[in-house]
Amino acid sequence: MLIVQIKEGDTLEKALKKFKKKFEKTGILRELRNRQFYTKPSVRKKEILKRAIFRQKLEQGLIEK
Repeated sequence: MLIVQIKEGDTLEKALKKFKKKFEKTGILRELRNRQFYTKPSVRKKEILKRAIFRQKLEQGLIEK
């Protein structure tokens, strides 16, 4: 359970903003989306490898955003 402590005088908008940041940092929503469909371990490894290759090419300057 996420707990957001707010100070006196903080608005509801600030509290919601803090909650959203904490929620995003925990990665709960990302994990739920990943668990919607089963991906085979071999497919998962290929995706990780693709991302790593892409990052390396970005760092080397072979690909521009």
